[in-house]
Amino acid sequence: MTAQILVVDDVPANIKLLEAKLASEYYDVIPARDGFEAIKEAKAHKPDLILLDIMMPGMDGFETCRKIKEDAELSHIPVVMVTALSEKSDRLKGLESGADDFLSKPINDMALFARVRSLVRIKTLLDELRLRDKTSTEMGIQTGENNLFVSDVSGACILLVEDDNVQGKQIVERLSKTYAVEWIQDPEQAPARAAEANFDAILISTLLTDVDGLRLASQIKSHEQTRAVPILVFVDEDDQRLMLKALEMGINDYLPVPVDKNELTARVRTQIRRKKYQEALKSNYQKSISMAITDGLTGLYNRHYLGTHLGNMVKQALKNGKHLALMIMDMDHFKDVNDAYGHDAGDLVLKQLADLIIHASRSTDLAARFGGEEFVMLMPETDPQAAVGAGNRMRDIVESAVFKINAGGETIKKTVSIGIASLHPDGDSGEGLLKRADEALYAAKHNGRNQVKVAPGAVPKGW
Repeated sequence: MTAQILVVDDVPANIKLLEAKLASEYYDVIPARDGFEAIKEAKAHKPDLILLDIMMPGMDGFETCRKIKEDAELSHIPVVMVTALSEKSDRLKGLESGADDFLSKPINDMALFARVRSLVRIKTLLDELRLRDKTSTEMGIQTGENNLFVSDVSGACILLVEDDNVQGKQIVERLSKTYAVEWIQDPEQAPARAAEANFDAILISTLLTDVDGLRLASQIKSHEQTRAVPILVFVDEDDQRLMLKALEMGINDYLPVPVDKNELTARVRTQIRRKKYQEALKSNYQKSISMAITDGLTGLYNRHYLGTHLGNMVKQALKNGKHLALMIMDMDHFKDVNDAYGHDAGDLVLKQLADLIIHASRSTDLAARFGGEEFVMLMPETDPQAAVGAGNRMRDIVESAVFKINAGGETIKKTVSIGIASLHPDGDSGEGLLKRADEALYAAKHNGRNQVKVAPGAVPKGW
């Protein structure tokens, strides 16, 4: 599906003109005749970009933009204001209301398409992250997002690359009121410094004395560590070709020189807000992945992850002719803990057991909570003899441990029963390995508990 662009203008002829221009580049256009209709259509379609006229009856473009940016479902949508107004105060008012850029009437086609492509790329990335975030929320893994586009971003870190002493001082003076600004006057130092520090925005002049500023910006943008950091470049106000080239190269925004301090502040704030929003979505996604594969109580891997990983490990071990062993353990008489001391005490005991398992395992082992008071340890490249040794060590560790059951320091003693199974080299499955270990565990429970039993076919010599 091609990108959708919401065009808002109270003059039908202007909508038709923009629609024709955008259709030639294969964009779908959604028309709206005023601010109220714009908000309605934005909510209904979630467009990739909004081209918004300023001078409209009822609710002008400034107010419409503010309302869009205050809506958590719409605030991530880029807004470009289209206007015949040329005063800097009007540009600033638009940027303050949340607009990403301005296009002046009559619209230059190259400028229009360059800005549209640049902002649609950003929106596409945000949509993917928002979809993942929504999926996690619907699964009950995390709470919904906050509207970070209107959040406070003061204290963010900015790198300024500028060898003009006068302009550099003015920019630092202006931005230092809100942000932590690091100023580099030697452009050769910029790539290394940008890579080693966690900057929220990078500002680069294209009017550097001995270095091509746009090439420097492209170099920084191409590095893995700095790829997601927004870059703004300072460009001569008459050099429209360079402005458009910067957008085509993936530079996030530009500022004409001489730099207007208020416009600088507004554009920098927009870029940092977008970066923080993107980082929050990525962080939520990573958290949701972690929560989806780990047990909330113990922090060990959960049963779902174990099942997938076990299947992969079995295939790999059979393919490479390697040993693989599985240990399953169950705390003896665990129900007595809950009955006597309560479920909070039971949870505390299980957390301590999980800690013991982690400390007793190797870095190559995988420990998981199988359910309730049952735990599994998957031991790659472990022969049957070594697996039994590991099982006995684990049983001894638990039997020797003292388990706290409350904050007052009261303790109890517990034991575990363990079942062990080893991979059949002539063919096996994860389900089969787990089933045999579970049967061995049942035998350990049935024969008196606090002991290790081995599944048939995995008994080492002398056992």
